[in-house]
Amino acid sequence: MAQIVLFNKPFNVLTQFRPDGERGTLAHYIDDKSLRVAGRLDYDSEGLLLLTDDGQLNQQLMHPRAKQYKTYLVQVEGTATDTALQQLRQGVLLKDGLTLPALAQVIDEPEWLWPRQPPIRFRASIPTTWLQIQICEGKNRQVRRMTAAVGLPTLRLIRSQIGPFVLDGLQPGEMVCYDTQRDQAKLAQLGWMGESVAPARFSAGRGSDALSSSKASVAKGSRSKSFKPKAFESKSSGAVDSTVSESKTTPRLRNKRRSTLPIAPRGK
Repeated sequence: MAQIVLFNKPFNVLTQFRPDGERGTLAHYIDDKSLRVAGRLDYDSEGLLLLTDDGQLNQQLMHPRAKQYKTYLVQVEGTATDTALQQLRQGVLLKDGLTLPALAQVIDEPEWLWPRQPPIRFRASIPTTWLQIQICEGKNRQVRRMTAAVGLPTLRLIRSQIGPFVLDGLQPGEMVCYDTQRDQAKLAQLGWMGESVAPARFSAGRGSDALSSSKASVAKGSRSKSFKPKAFESKSSGAVDSTVSESKTTPRLRNKRRSTLPIAPRGK
């Protein structure tokens, strides 16, 4: 029995459990030490992060041969021209090589998107544009470097989908947990093929409809019980959260609103 955990990583949180000075880490939100991150998401990026307690499953989720498309909602500085979009679609030459062709389109600002804290910097004289970019590789800070290379610096980046897995309304600090045995039917509805990873590619449309169209066919997994995270201080905000609730078997979550089944301990 293995777990697949979908976590909405907040802004300025490291995708690691080990402490790193005053910077927030996954340990401030998740207390299950058996979980390991499947793939990465930058400290200053937000959105979907996959975790699992099974090493083989981790490889199945993220191995390059699976060609799992990852979808990013990107707010960039400037106006996206047809030329810039075509460059993204054909591949962009970076210092570490040419990127594979991406799926890129202009979208409306998602209505469902949470406000970022702290907010992005705005310059009144320069417009911003929202893009949806889908890639099936994972170079370091790839999306940010791609948009910069075509003259569109990234201001905000949210990963909304990895293969068949979507944020599905999760707020920052919330998670949904699937058991690969108990939730086989739900995972199948999502498009998860178990040991045989099916390449998944999505071109979901504009704005909030991009995620809503994916939600329509998604059956919810088991929501983890919500807890307050451990106390830590954010350099950006200076705020300290010192309320901690204890649980021996359930990950601690920051948000209070989600509450369903707990994660099953490994090996049972």
